[in-house]
Amino acid sequence: MSGLSINKVKKSFGSVDIIHGIDVEIADGEFVILVGPSGCGKSTLLRMIAGLEEISAGKISIDGRVVNNLQPKDRDIAMVFQNYALYPQMTVAQNMGFALELAGAKRPEIDRKVAEAAAILGLQPLLARKPAQLSGGQRQRVAMGRAIVRDPKVFLFDEPLSNLDAKLRVKMRAEIKALHQRLKTTIVYVTHDQIEAMTMADKIVVLQGGRVEQIGSPLELYDRPRNIFVAGFLGSPAMNFLEGTLENTGGPSLALPGGGRVQLSQAPANSTGKPLTLGIRPEDISLGGDEGIEAIVKVIEPTGSETHVAVEVEGKELTWVVRERVSLVPEQRVKLSFATPKVHFFDRQTQSRLDA
Repeated sequence: MSGLSINKVKKSFGSVDIIHGIDVEIADGEFVILVGPSGCGKSTLLRMIAGLEEISAGKISIDGRVVNNLQPKDRDIAMVFQNYALYPQMTVAQNMGFALELAGAKRPEIDRKVAEAAAILGLQPLLARKPAQLSGGQRQRVAMGRAIVRDPKVFLFDEPLSNLDAKLRVKMRAEIKALHQRLKTTIVYVTHDQIEAMTMADKIVVLQGGRVEQIGSPLELYDRPRNIFVAGFLGSPAMNFLEGTLENTGGPSLALPGGGRVQLSQAPANSTGKPLTLGIRPEDISLGGDEGIEAIVKVIEPTGSETHVAVEVEGKELTWVVRERVSLVPEQRVKLSFATPKVHFFDRQTQSRLDA
């Protein structure tokens, strides 16, 4: 097991800056996910850790050793790629043991390590097959097995599930998480799928535009997002936002531009009269009484365990998640209330979180 330190790392392609001085500390055995929209720099950062991209500035250390100038083969890492990168002419066993052969390992040791990895991943019946005879999920397990046999200090995963169908992605998420709990090896995992990040990670690093927006546990980022970007990126369906001005006449409320008003039980200090952005998770909205805000039902999407309802408030569409059975029809007018202890406030100008 090994820790990983990323210190003020930058990456430029010519005059274009891609990564802007990133700092991340990853502890021994930690499962860390780099997440963010396309083009945020997460895969570039992973490739720099692997040694597949040169670092323009900064320092990357693995187990206390600076690896900036080391070749990928000398960094004691193993990478699992999005497209599996298996040799089509080799069997599963040969694919899994090939890196050990190149390293000069003896045949008994190779066979033992391949057998151990195959047992962990349930690949024993497939060892004589070639990649063309395998399903997508089986190929992904072979790619993982090839990494396991090397017993690396750090596993790197580059969007490994993006080529799988939705049902298989859920299954493979559980398999990778169980694998980490068994091996307890440091993992750095890149994905654009925030559901993968929320369900698998010990720690999430949210990136945007080559910069770190926030680092923390999944629930920490979900419950206390640092800014509007993190709040809107993590969560499915995404957080709703309403802009208004904070008023305090007989209690705090957010006055909306069209005349509506969101009653609040608490609000940020010294913010009366200031323009704010209010954030509310879809599951924290409910049918309200007379003091609720008026909304028009637009689309109703039953999913079985819950219903997603698109509503319009002053021309802005919000998503409302209903977990009990409700009878709603399009264009119906309803009054909605927000679970105000769970409301998030953001400064309209800086987009940073404000604590109530």
